[in-house]
Amino acid sequence: MAEEKEHALLSASGAHKWLKCTPSARLEEKFPNKESDYMAEGTLAHEIAEFKVRSYFLEAIPKSTYTKKINKFKKEELCNQEMLTHTDTYLEYIKGEYMKTNSRPTVLVEQKVDFSKYVPEGFGTADCILISGDTLQVIDFKYGKGVKVEAENNPQMKLYALGVLEQFSMIYDIKYVKMTIVQPRLDNITSYEIPIEPLIEWGEKIVKPQADKAFMGLGEYMQGEHCRFCRARGACEFRAKENIKVIEEIQNTTGVVSNEELGDMLTKTDGIEQWIKDIKAYALDIVLKGEAVPGWKAVEGKSNRKITDVDKAFETLISSKIAEEAMLYERKPITLTELEKLVGKAKLTETIGKYIEKPKGAPTLVKESDKREPFKLSAAEEFKNEEENR
Repeated sequence: MAEEKEHALLSASGAHKWLKCTPSARLEEKFPNKESDYMAEGTLAHEIAEFKVRSYFLEAIPKSTYTKKINKFKKEELCNQEMLTHTDTYLEYIKGEYMKTNSRPTVLVEQKVDFSKYVPEGFGTADCILISGDTLQVIDFKYGKGVKVEAENNPQMKLYALGVLEQFSMIYDIKYVKMTIVQPRLDNITSYEIPIEPLIEWGEKIVKPQADKAFMGLGEYMQGEHCRFCRARGACEFRAKENIKVIEEIQNTTGVVSNEELGDMLTKTDGIEQWIKDIKAYALDIVLKGEAVPGWKAVEGKSNRKITDVDKAFETLISSKIAEEAMLYERKPITLTELEKLVGKAKLTETIGKYIEKPKGAPTLVKESDKREPFKLSAAEEFKNEEENR
């Protein structure tokens, strides 16, 4: 997976960007791919997941060796019980799919796949591949929890599948592909099945022409949801011009807008807030490098005070006649999220599930395409609205 990020210009993981905005791939080359704590966390989770799957299916290692390796992972700063639990979820899913098959599947872990037939220099690394009978399964482990990733028509998964077909179709009579994303931190496991014919047609008619343009840096820029994952998101001139045009158009509006106009404004301005955050982050990066951005400068932001040595600080307070039980400690339960990390989701549900409830969330505005059910007012809330409108 790291290899794909370091060397493939048109990576499978970036396909949702370069398939829509073909010049973005070359534009991104000008900006470094910064390693974040989230990326490091994801890398470690994948290493643990790979070890567990490989140990179960491919390498018969003694229990003591397995335990020793897991304990080594536990010493990593970013490793915690949540990570160990969620990598187990990934392993259990694969075990379940393995048991469902009628014949013993071929299992491939962290398999490099070559889809250069459709994408210039295109390759990637698939987390897990199962081949049984006429069905190919491509299973991807996502440890992130910021954005829910769906398997349906996922270009990354489809490119992996094309690469596997190209490599193994002479050995196996594959007719169907099942692509699955396991994203345990969001309780998200989704699958998408497709015959190989439409998949190959997608590769030939959609991917190939777009990939050729992207590799050469040609085609038209396009703004959309994919921009938030682009390394050039704060510096992209096209994106800036598009958003400024929208702002200028709205500035010409006078009077009270109708509901129709309001809906149109929300649609057109969707993403502008994120764009402003992105250009500010880009400007800050430039300033911190010693370059000037006229009218702007970097200053020290707000921070919270903290005690450098809690034990010694409290010992000093107690020796100064400060009542320990009254002044220094606050007894309160930890959050459910922290509790779940500590004992595991399954154990938490089993033991105190009957005491846990999820209150109705506050209404929030989203696009009509959002898959969540529309917000419904309670009878009391509807009555209150009626009274206020009389």
